[in-house]
Amino acid sequence: MTMSTFSIRGTFRGAIAALAFSTTMGLATAQAADAITAYTSYEEDEIAAFLARAKEDMPDLTVNVLRLSSGDLHARILAEASNPQHDVIWGWAVTSLIDPRIGELTEAYSPANIDRIAPQFRDPNGKWFATTGYMAAFCVNDEVLKAKNLTMPTSWADLVKPEYKGEVVMPNPASSGTGYLMIASILQMMGEEKGWQYLKDLDANIAQYIKSGSRPCNAASEGEFAIGASFALRAIKNIAEGYPITMVIPSEGAGNELEANALMAGSKNKDAAKRFLDWTISDNAVNEYYNWKEIVTATGGTMPERFKSAGLPEDISSVMWKMDFAWSAENRARVLEQWQKELER
Repeated sequence: MTMSTFSIRGTFRGAIAALAFSTTMGLATAQAADAITAYTSYEEDEIAAFLARAKEDMPDLTVNVLRLSSGDLHARILAEASNPQHDVIWGWAVTSLIDPRIGELTEAYSPANIDRIAPQFRDPNGKWFATTGYMAAFCVNDEVLKAKNLTMPTSWADLVKPEYKGEVVMPNPASSGTGYLMIASILQMMGEEKGWQYLKDLDANIAQYIKSGSRPCNAASEGEFAIGASFALRAIKNIAEGYPITMVIPSEGAGNELEANALMAGSKNKDAAKRFLDWTISDNAVNEYYNWKEIVTATGGTMPERFKSAGLPEDISSVMWKMDFAWSAENRARVLEQWQKELER
């Protein structure tokens, strides 16, 4: 008999929630299960689905999970640097993971079947590998376009056209990871001088900067504005729910963030931790990722039809901007300070 427990505590609106998920053998004759602790920034529903799949393959492994937002998790890992309380990092932003201070706490490990992950999605030194991620996309309301006789935008360059004045909403990069990856990708694509000028030109057409990464898509879906700069999965979900929108992936390339995994050097349960990391690129894991993520880096698995019908290409790397994650991490504070000074309202 297998017994599972799943509990949630904390504040969701404060972006801090701790989850504990454990799977243990209920029979007295069963051997004691292996146990690990994973720190993650995956969403609560994603964690539950992924670990339900993991239980199918590893019923004897106990996985205790602490879930925090990327920034809060970064602070916690650094605070615990002298005495890490976890065995693995799981599904955490690469922009955070490449901090050299974090790198000192991790250990190189090449999971079984690591070749399923293309080199561009893993650390050259083997310190981390990314399995999932998310990317920028526009949610464009077809009915608003028709009513106002507007053309369908296809690029970031299109969004500065005078016809879209007051019709564009996008996330505030100071509060939204999606918003920051958009700003960072624009500055990387265009170079800083042209990039900042573009952002000022774009600002003339922006109706609102919204704190959430998903809300711009929802606002466009509901017809409040013509265009919501958001992320692809939100667009795919809203299309599936029947909203009259088209998902547009900017032709220059979509800014993106990868969610990566790593082994902690200080883990006291390395065999179990490595077993879990091996599982994260297994067939069962990859198939479940496709239910939740627009970016799945591992080969194999099947992209859901609703993703393809919404306009997501099966080869997602063909539309992803090749982000310089080190630049994004190193310049985050400076970029946000300049954006808040010159553009926030």
